[in-house]
Amino acid sequence: MTTNHTTRHDVEVDAPADQVYAALAHAADWPCLFAPTVHVEVLEKSKSMERLRIWATANDSVKSWTSRRDFDLAQRRIDFRQERSAAPVAAMGGSWQVESTAVGTCRVRLDHHFRAVDDDPAATQWIATAVERNSTSELASLAAFFAADDEESQFTIEDTIHIDADRDSVYEFLAAGAEWSRRLPHVVVSECRELGGGVQALRMDTRTRDGSTHSTESVRVCFPNERIVYKQTVLPALMSLHLGWWTVSDGPSGVRATAGHTVRIAAPKVTDVLGSAATVADARAFVTEALRGNSGATLRAARQFAEGSRI
Repeated sequence: MTTNHTTRHDVEVDAPADQVYAALAHAADWPCLFAPTVHVEVLEKSKSMERLRIWATANDSVKSWTSRRDFDLAQRRIDFRQERSAAPVAAMGGSWQVESTAVGTCRVRLDHHFRAVDDDPAATQWIATAVERNSTSELASLAAFFAADDEESQFTIEDTIHIDADRDSVYEFLAAGAEWSRRLPHVVVSECRELGGGVQALRMDTRTRDGSTHSTESVRVCFPNERIVYKQTVLPALMSLHLGWWTVSDGPSGVRATAGHTVRIAAPKVTDVLGSAATVADARAFVTEALRGNSGATLRAARQFAEGSRI
């Protein structure tokens, strides 16, 4: 006989219930909203349901699963269940419920029920710990997101170049993060671990324009010969969020290679890093220049590598 375990977590959010429900319903934005979520692919969607492929951190690992979500807009409720779970989870489901508590505020409740493979006690404890950590983190992030009033702090940038080569060669360069310390002048150290299922863990020490270095760690989800999406889990001091993507697509001749970033500035850290007179706008300009400089150097190196491979 298998045992179902249940949990409940909730949080008060300083925002209207309809607005919060809309954010929870738009799962494609969850990597911006929830720290554990690395990437979400929408597989199927209608007004009343959707199917998702989700990649997220769980304890000290990265897991991926497919889920079905059913929407009840009138009740502001979203029911979910995993269609294909990742071990040691045998089954998992639950619900999001958003309830108005006063004018302009609401309470969000997150329920889970789960079973471990073979009812293993160690696996059950592992899942319970992951659910506790992730649920607490997600609800805190949700409340903090709506409490923040600085829309200037989050922004997206994207740059594209043309490469006279095939997609395979360009993608090969972008996927080989372990080689970047040899191939890119701004990368001092690069260590890339293959975690299985197209997931990589990339750690880098990167040199900045003033000669100093900073360390970052990212989880990368790879879609061969198409794109790599990533989320930094260890960030530079100026950022509280950094999502990125590399895409390769066929152009009229050759390949279009794109580097993109969505960043949220860590506003409380701006003066610590850039000086007492610095503003969020200054930090945006600083980060934009750094990211565009590094991404541009990477794209140009990818072009040199891919076009050279044709000779």
